[in-house]
Amino acid sequence: MNKREKTFFSALLMFVGIFGVTATANAMHIMEGYLPPAYCAVWGVICLPFLFLGFRNLNRQVKESRKSMTMIAMAGAFIFVISSLKIPSVTGSCSHMTGTGLGAMLFGPAAVSVLGIIVLLFQALLLAHGGLSSLGANCFSMAIAGPIVSFLIYKGLKKANVNKKVTVFLAAAIGDLFTYCVTSVQLAMAYPSPDGGFMASLVKFLGIFAATQVPLAIIEGILTVIVVMALESFAQRELKAIHFN
Repeated sequence: MNKREKTFFSALLMFVGIFGVTATANAMHIMEGYLPPAYCAVWGVICLPFLFLGFRNLNRQVKESRKSMTMIAMAGAFIFVISSLKIPSVTGSCSHMTGTGLGAMLFGPAAVSVLGIIVLLFQALLLAHGGLSSLGANCFSMAIAGPIVSFLIYKGLKKANVNKKVTVFLAAAIGDLFTYCVTSVQLAMAYPSPDGGFMASLVKFLGIFAATQVPLAIIEGILTVIVVMALESFAQRELKAIHFN
């Protein structure tokens, strides 16, 4: 890397060091022990094929270009940092940005499933953010479902020749919102309302999440646009190595 690129990545590492340790012990994705064991097992099994494809995808990209490792590390650091900054929401969960849209646009959704589960493991073990029993559910919502939506939106709007900044913003923001739609479904399935069942519970969870998650999704979209602009200025060679345009 040249001097400008080194400066950019040094600044990113400083950002991780300053903000990546701000988590509080009582704030969670879906917290440890909150989901019934059967649900934890099912969500874990559902994640396995995506993780398998993700490992293959990352391995292929690294073999094609060693320069991609820098971008992979950056995408993982971005997910770790902004998903660690959160505010309380539904009992047993919280609202926070996800950061996975950027990785989905750079490497595809399969690769992000691996980055996401690594981040979730670190957060569960080191920051008490999330949990090991809920790892599968959290991985599916944040590292699989959201990135798939971000990737599809990015590719679709890019094909339609929509302005790139608008495309990146919408892909990141809507992917973030979809993550919490999936989380709401997971919670509603585990804890249906005694009166209205699954649908009543889903509406309640979606309504509560919306108050905090909509502004956070907008912020994530803006941050992702800023990061992409910075990468295009300081890391052109790395972007070319992963065929991002």
